[in-house]
Amino acid sequence: QVELAESGGGSVQAGGSLRLSCAQSGNLAGVKYMCLAWFREAPGPERERVAVLYSGGGFTTYADSVKGRFTISQDNTNKTMYLQMNSLKPEDTAMYYCASALIMAGDYCSTLPTAKYHYWGQGTQVSVSS
Repeated sequence: QVELAESGGGSVQAGGSLRLSCAQSGNLAGVKYMCLAWFREAPGPERERVAVLYSGGGFTTYADSVKGRFTISQDNTNKTMYLQMNSLKPEDTAMYYCASALIMAGDYCSTLPTAKYHYWGQGTQVSVSS
């Protein structure tokens, strides 16, 4: 069982920055490769995948809406994932969730369905005012 806990949300004015953190704990022994992702949910139709990182290194991908402004990263030492958010806009206002998925041969983080993310944090609210 893997547990995730987000922190770092808050309220900021447009143009500002926030850094979200996601601490992983639990039984990670023997786990080699995972997809680590940030999703967000605003009042609307569905949860949006914002950024994805392959834990083995060398791959990240972003939603078009955040490209060039957000950066996903990981620190394997303390098993923490981050989302650096710069140049924030009011439309970035949402509840942000970190998630992780154990992947097997044939799985690719770029196309992994949301349903395969089995571990989720409780969410942290980000509010951006104009």
